[in-house]
Amino acid sequence: MDNHRLEVFKYIFLFVVGIILVVVLYRFDPASSNIFPPCPFHKLTGFYCPGCGSLRAINRLLHGRFLEALGLNPLMIITLPFLVYGLVAQFCYSVFSYKIAMPFIKAVWIWGMLSIIILYWVARNIDVYPFNTLRP
Repeated sequence: MDNHRLEVFKYIFLFVVGIILVVVLYRFDPASSNIFPPCPFHKLTGFYCPGCGSLRAINRLLHGRFLEALGLNPLMIITLPFLVYGLVAQFCYSVFSYKIAMPFIKAVWIWGMLSIIILYWVARNIDVYPFNTLRP
């Protein structure tokens, strides 16, 4: 099997696995189902990581409950469209050789996003209003 065919197979496999995971996440609520593992960072430290509440937020989003999803992890809900766009663009290029416009992101924006994630991480662990509203 040549390199391109292997690459196409890999992306199609990952796409199918992703669809299966989305269906499972739609079908089973992470808040009440035991098939999803707890956050290892929260389990070990008692603190919330930037991703805590993401599975429950995506579940609520899949069921059309946007405000509930936003309440569980607003940073993930805001960045999700950009992540999906990037994944779709990479999939289309790798499988169909079709280029979707990908904006060039300067290093300063990447460092800025990292700073926002770290500030969000710290803020959601402060037990004072309004920061405690960031908890899942």
